[in-house]
Amino acid sequence: MGLFRGASIALIASSLVVSGCAVPRLLGGGGDRAPVVTSQPSVSVNGHLWRASLDTLSYLPLLTADPFGGVINYDWFTDARAPNERFKTTVFILDSRLRADALNVSIVKEVRDENGQWVAQPVSPQTETDLENAILTRARQLNLSGAGS
Repeated sequence: MGLFRGASIALIASSLVVSGCAVPRLLGGGGDRAPVVTSQPSVSVNGHLWRASLDTLSYLPLLTADPFGGVINYDWFTDARAPNERFKTTVFILDSRLRADALNVSIVKEVRDENGQWVAQPVSPQTETDLENAILTRARQLNLSGAGS
């Protein structure tokens, strides 16, 4: 029971921290300190990679974009030349530096079977690499021109 009580106190304290309550005062210390408030959250991803991702994949329908988490989700895309294939793409920007390993592109491919159902199919890793390279090339261009930061 002691383990659960300790976990409950930790859970309550962490909940109060998240909700902005004065935990130090609640726990018997530091009551005179004002809470630290940041005026604007910072974006932790590289701005050039972010802008380059949006530019390079602008033909895809954008589903969600989270600049703080560095994730861009695109909705299903079907090319008119191949109506029985569709693709869904997600871009992960993993760092604030303009580096190749700060970018990851993931593609899901589905093909319509003879019953009209969408069935998952493998995507060539080279396709994802080619998209990453296109984004990196655009990010370098933005970096050189001083735009997109």
